[in-house]
Amino acid sequence: MFIHTRAVGTLLCALLVFIAAGNSVLAAPRPASSIPAQTLVQPSDFAAALAAPHVPRPLILQVGFRKAYEQAHIPGSEYVGAASDEAGLTALRQRVARLAKDDPILIYCGCCPWERCPNIAAAYEALRRMGFSKVKVLFIAEDFGTNWVDKGFPTVKGS
Repeated sequence: MFIHTRAVGTLLCALLVFIAAGNSVLAAPRPASSIPAQTLVQPSDFAAALAAPHVPRPLILQVGFRKAYEQAHIPGSEYVGAASDEAGLTALRQRVARLAKDDPILIYCGCCPWERCPNIAAAYEALRRMGFSKVKVLFIAEDFGTNWVDKGFPTVKGS
């Protein structure tokens, strides 16, 4: 069942990139590669941190597509919307508006391969522009199914 969602996610990513490139109103999405390497967290490391007792957890936000979140997401994570559109960025900004600027935040998407993700860099930039200093990004090289679910890391289904 996750294979179908991967194909849908890849198609959505491609469509968003196509629309952004062909529409002068939308800016081309920044590539995920623009995110500094020191802010990236490997899935295996984060899964281990989640399993560790008494370790404070960051606010975990999924900044991709709702269908992917409903199918499987990291326990304790919150869906804020796709950061590739203004509604998603607005929801992200509203969610973190009352947090201290040094509160730890981890964002992830996983809709498609890292180099084509239309959401993660936009979310990272928005948080940094708001002054958040402890933003980490879950590095999902292929997609959430491949790099998290298929590895047996913990997931929750539904919204």
